[in-house]
Amino acid sequence: MTMPDEDTHTMRALQGLENSGPSVRLRAAMAVGTSPDPRFVDKLIERCAIEPEFFVRDMLTWALTRHPSSMTVPKLIDELRSERAQARSQALHTLSKIGDRRAWPAITRALLVDADDEVARSAWRAAVVLVPGGAESELAAVLATQFGRGGRETRLSLSRALIALGEVVMPTLRAAMTGLDPRVREHAIATERLLRDPDAGFEFAIEEARRLVALGPAGQEE
Repeated sequence: MTMPDEDTHTMRALQGLENSGPSVRLRAAMAVGTSPDPRFVDKLIERCAIEPEFFVRDMLTWALTRHPSSMTVPKLIDELRSERAQARSQALHTLSKIGDRRAWPAITRALLVDADDEVARSAWRAAVVLVPGGAESELAAVLATQFGRGGRETRLSLSRALIALGEVVMPTLRAAMTGLDPRVREHAIATERLLRDPDAGFEFAIEEARRLVALGPAGQEE
């Protein structure tokens, strides 16, 4: 008995997603996205949690965005409870790309302050995309608790998330700019500078913030 062409295509794509060669997995994910099939959704999400190559993960996310959000979003939300950090991070990234605001309640404070930097960064990006009107200030207050966290990329991600919320974050920034922790003050000042002048660049904003923090309260009044 011969297998229908459609089922043969499905089996080949499924096998391709598990191939040891990254380029083969990439092509398989691209094929799935080009011809969406509900039978692939679970496998795509499963692969997102373990795929080691960034460019393949990005293609897996793209493939998921090609499927109906009514099918993908509930399953991605389930992934947010995974013990595997990559599963949480990639699910958040995919939700931000889908942009379905029905996922907003799943972006919990626990995810926004997740101990894993990549998960937290993905949660910040998803949150600013999915936040409903009127909830921006509350989100900014949670994000502000992460000022001073991590290295350059993590701090830049947080600044970008806050800036994306717009002027509504100013009261939160001003409060953080007078905090006791110099790392928090520095990061908050740099974020405020970037909000006022997006072309300044993060490195310049951080250096200026360090100078102002070193000068003390008088310098921060400039």
